[in-house]
Amino acid sequence: MAYKEWGDPKNPRVLVCVHGVTRVSDDFDNMATALCDRYRVVCPDVVGRGRSDRLQNPQHYQVPQYVSDMVTLLARLDAESVHWFGTSMGGLIGMGLASLKDSPVRKLVLNDVGPALNPAALARIGDYVGKDVRFATFDEAARYIRDISLPFGPHSEEEWRKLAADALKQDSDGKWILHYDPGLAVPIKATTPEMMQHAEAMLWMAYDAISCPTLLVRGAQSDLLTPEVAHAMTARGPKARLVEIPGVGHAPTFLREDQIAIVREFLLQ
Repeated sequence: MAYKEWGDPKNPRVLVCVHGVTRVSDDFDNMATALCDRYRVVCPDVVGRGRSDRLQNPQHYQVPQYVSDMVTLLARLDAESVHWFGTSMGGLIGMGLASLKDSPVRKLVLNDVGPALNPAALARIGDYVGKDVRFATFDEAARYIRDISLPFGPHSEEEWRKLAADALKQDSDGKWILHYDPGLAVPIKATTPEMMQHAEAMLWMAYDAISCPTLLVRGAQSDLLTPEVAHAMTARGPKARLVEIPGVGHAPTFLREDQIAIVREFLLQ
């Protein structure tokens, strides 16, 4: 598993930032730069994404595997305790880790994700995950990334190009392709309604077992994390503090200072 690191490697204050299902560690460049004076910031590429290796069996692209990988990463970092920021899938991994007995997670930020996820939004995301898309030019590929990422909310042209550049790479033929294993789609497409119900029940059990201070950030127009689920999360388990970001769906990118400030205030208060 590859990871990027900022700040003093001997700093005992460690912040781990984990991306969404088709994104990469580079998503957190701005946040890490803003917080590395106070933290050792570590941003991994979850297996199958970015610079990390791919799994031989794509059925293992699931949260329990990712939690196990993160336990190994924390051991490598020699981190006794961490603060955790997780976007979407990264938040589910954080929930799993924070729910463990004697968890090293001391503060948890969940970015637009909870134990119950809207099936329509999952279907929207599942529709593009794993598609074998190839583009002749970076500009064509960047337009595609922008189109599927419109729920991220308004961004400048420079910000959109960074979001695209982070998620793309060139293959041996010079074509621009997505920077993740298309096999990620295998377990998603194999999920049945019964499996979803079981997963939701397990995630609520994990959430209710969390005891550390928790911040829940929701894009006010999110189709993945409904207002009802978000408010339920403020009343049970760690009773998360809820902040909604107007004009944004799933999920806030935290490229901008006003969004980063929300996390800084919670983590450092």
